[in-house]
Amino acid sequence: MNSQFQKQPDFKQQQGVQSFYEPALQILSEIQEQKKLSLLKKGYDENNAAVTKIEFSQLMARRFRITIYLADQIVSSLVKSNSVESFGGYVKPKVVGV
Repeated sequence: MNSQFQKQPDFKQQQGVQSFYEPALQILSEIQEQKKLSLLKKGYDENNAAVTKIEFSQLMARRFRITIYLADQIVSSLVKSNSVESFGGYVKPKVVGV
């Protein structure tokens, strides 16, 4: 059998994960803004706002009606593609233009 046909399911899986990039980044921005407001109310620096990977993946699973496993794959894929900053168990959107 041709090896190209054997790899097709992996390609489809990767394509499916990448199709969630834009909506996932919108959700991450929403959560990030909430965290910034919370820090401002408490008198802390808003630049320290970050979202836990678990919180992010759980919210994606709820909103997109997908499994936690797929949501975790989306988070991992976003990190690998350098679309978000990752440190420890936290992620935050990349700052563009600075």
